[in-house]
Formats: sequence, structure tokens, C-alpha cells
Amino acid sequence: MMEPQENTNDDSVPPPAQPPLPRQRIPVQKGSVCSRSYFMVVMVFFHVYVLNVIALLLYVHYNSGSEAGSSSRDFSSRSSGHKVAEPLEPQAADPGFTRRMHLPRIEGIRVGHVQKVSLVPGKMHEMKTLSLKPLLFEIPHFLSEEECTVVVRLAQLKGLMESQVMVPEGQEELNQQLNLSPEEIFHLLDLNQDGQLQPHEILTHSRVRDGIWLTPENLREIYAGLKADHDGNGLLSLEEFGQLSSDAFQRFLLQRGVKRSQLVRNSRHTWLYQGQGAHQVLRDLRNRVTHLTRLPPSLVELSEPLQVVRYEEGGHYHAHHDSGPVYPETTCTHTRLASNTTSPFQTSCRYITVLFYLNNVEEGGETTFPVADNRTYEEVSLIQNDVDLLDTRKHCDKGNLRVKPTKGTAVFWYNYLSDGRGWVGEQDEYSLHGGCVVTRGTKWVANNWINVDPDYHRQARYQQLVSQEESQEQQLEKNPEQNTDTHQDL
Repeated sequence: MMEPQENTNDDSVPPPAQPPLPRQRIPVQKGSVCSRSYFMVVMVFFHVYVLNVIALLLYVHYNSGSEAGSSSRDFSSRSSGHKVAEPLEPQAADPGFTRRMHLPRIEGIRVGHVQKVSLVPGKMHEMKTLSLKPLLFEIPHFLSEEECTVVVRLAQLKGLMESQVMVPEGQEELNQQLNLSPEEIFHLLDLNQDGQLQPHEILTHSRVRDGIWLTPENLREIYAGLKADHDGNGLLSLEEFGQLSSDAFQRFLLQRGVKRSQLVRNSRHTWLYQGQGAHQVLRDLRNRVTHLTRLPPSLVELSEPLQVVRYEEGGHYHAHHDSGPVYPETTCTHTRLASNTTSPFQTSCRYITVLFYLNNVEEGGETTFPVADNRTYEEVSLIQNDVDLLDTRKHCDKGNLRVKPTKGTAVFWYNYLSDGRGWVGEQDEYSLHGGCVVTRGTKWVANNWINVDPDYHRQARYQQLVSQEESQEQQLEKNPEQNTDTHQDL
């Protein structure tokens, strides 16, 4: 009876659908074996990879240690009386050559980060990160009150001079030496290459060249006095610019007269030697800077002397860079003797600036960093809508960062970026800074600049020349009779 019923069901109801063929052909037990084997192979390769990475890190660590030791020996050779070995590579060497000298660079971590630094025996200082662009730090109590007083009195004893002459001359002669045509000068000033000189382009050029802080109102007066802007649109075309002599602005300003408040810098300064035989406070200060920057002592010793500056009430220093960009046709002032070529363009290659506040200012006198930690840096955007971020007399409060002068405090920053290989890279444009106008009282500061040539070979040759000269001087001191005999023979 069951068979007829089954036949009936087969005729009326279709057989149930068969499961998909792939599902029937995947045995669970066999798949587990494959997965386990694949996992074992992956783990073997992973362990081999980890071992290779560890070996590579150990290799780099020990190689870096040996190179750092070599760098320290090369830089410290000046102090020990040995010559600095000149690199074997020529000046136009392959950029991937191995350098013997490296510049340590302190990490800022983040704005507000505080780290401990050992500057003097038995005492720790706190160093706070103020900005990352530029890499800027503040160290309270870097100098004691007594040390600040000594530095100020030494500067007064030596005497201070005006930091800037009223209107520098000689621009016409420089243009003749460079043999630049008016058209070439025009295109150099035309930053956005639109075929017209905007007011901010003329102002920037005049401030750098003439040292006069012109405002847009001053510029309009000069245009009217020289009858330069024929169509009165506030712009200079190539034709209008060509009718002006290169020193036309200078002559106009000399005839009109310039006030001290119109100068780029209104202060007085002097230089104090910090080497052997100098006052103990000055030598201690330089040693402290060496520990702070973590640079080799010989490099710090070869840098500029200590500059002490006094700002009277109304004194200021408009925003500027301590060091200019170095192009192939420029040379650094401190290594120009080691350069194989002559160049009319020189710049102060100041890798690091260390600024000391020697007194408390009653009012004003802050150090401003107008574009610190900005997302971008555009020179044309510094002067917009009658707001000039470079003007520390009128718009100092518009800057991104201001440091209040506090007696004994030091701030230091890097004027150059790193090249990624332990040497000086491009100029850090965010290091733009200035001294706000002193509205009440007097302001005393001091500067230590650490000079490093972005051209590694020039810096090495310079140190070698200095070492050779010192070795010769030491030999003459040891054998004075030989020196006398030489003069007699001559």
C-alpha cells in the first residue's frame, strides 16, 4: 500500500530541490586541515619578517652611534687642537654621500609640552614648547638677576651704537655691479608676475633695501612727489617703473627727512666677546647655550659674539627673519673666506637664535611671531586690508604669538628646517618675528646666533681653515725664536 501512495506523490508533487552542488563538495574536515596548514605557513613567514626587521634596526642603531661619535670627534677637534678633516667628496658630490658632521635637533612634541634640561651642574631647567612652526622654546630663569645686571653693565661700559643708519646709500652702485636692467629689476619685484607692481611689493622691497618702514600712505605721497603713477591707479607698470632711477626713493626720502620711528629698527646695540679672556659670566652664558642647543662646542665658539640691544621708549624692530634664504649665488657671511667663488650677495646664516631678556619691561616690548603655527605662509597675505602683520608699532597685537619679556628668561628657535639628513635645510619662513614697540620704560635683550652654512662642504672647509690658523699660532707661540729668525731672513 505504500508504493501506490509514493507513486501518487511522485506524480503530483515535484521532488524536493537538490542542494547546490558546491555545498555538497566542501567537506568540513578537509577545509579545517587546509586552514591549519595555511596558518602555519603565514606564521613562519611572519616570524622571519620580524627577525629581519629587528636585525635591520640593530644595524641602523649601531651605525648611527658610530657616525654620531665621528661627528662629535670632528667638531670637537678644534678644541683639542686637531684639524677637522676635509670631506673627501668634492663640492658637487653626490647628494647621497655620507656626512661626518650632524646637527642634533630638539623635538618640540606639541605646543605646551615641558621637558627638563640640564644646563648647569646640580640644577634642572624647564623648557616649554611655544610653537612648532617655527620650532620655538622658552626657558625661564636661564640667567640669574646678577648675570643680567653684569651683561647690561658690560654693554654700557663698552658703549652702544645706533642699530641702523637713517638711509643707506650705494644701491645704484650695486645695481651697476650686477648689471641689472630696469626690466630685470621689475620682474624681480613682481612677486605674483601680473605685470604690475602692487603696493605691498614696493613696500617689501623698500623696507629691505632702504631700511625705511613705509606705509601705504607714505607710498602714495612718494608716487605723487615723483609723479610716478601717471594713471593714478596705485600700481606701477613696467613703463612707469622704467622712468624711475634705482635710488629715486632714497633721494626723495633724504630730501623729505626721515624720523626714527620710520626706521625698520629703532634701537642701540653693541657686541661682547665670549671667548678666552672674556668675563666669566659671558663664558658661562656661552657654555649654557652649548648645553641648551646640544651642538658641538667648537661650532658655537665659531659663531657671532653676543649682541646686547637697548630699546628706549618708542623703540621697536619690525618683523623680519634673522637669516635669509641661501641660493646658489649667495654665500654665508661667516664662511665667505672658505668659498671658492666671489658673490655680491651675502647673508647671515644663523641656524639658531637664542634671545635673552635682561630686564622686565614696564609696558610693551613683547617679541611677536606673526605667523607662528599658521597653516600656510604667503608673503602677499602679510599686508591685507590696511592690516600689516609686519608692523610692530601698529599691529603687534594681530600676531599669532607674543612672548612677554621677563628678566632672566631665554627663548630660542630654529631659523632653518632640517634637510632630513642631519644638516641645515631650507629657511623656516614661519620664524618671522619682531620686537613690539616699547610704550613705557626701557628694554634690554641679548642675542646669541649659532652660525651654520647650509652648504656642508663650505662649513667643513671653514672649520679646517680655522684649525690650521690656530695650529700655526700655537706653533709660533711655542717657538718665538723661529718667528724672529724668519723675519730677519726676510
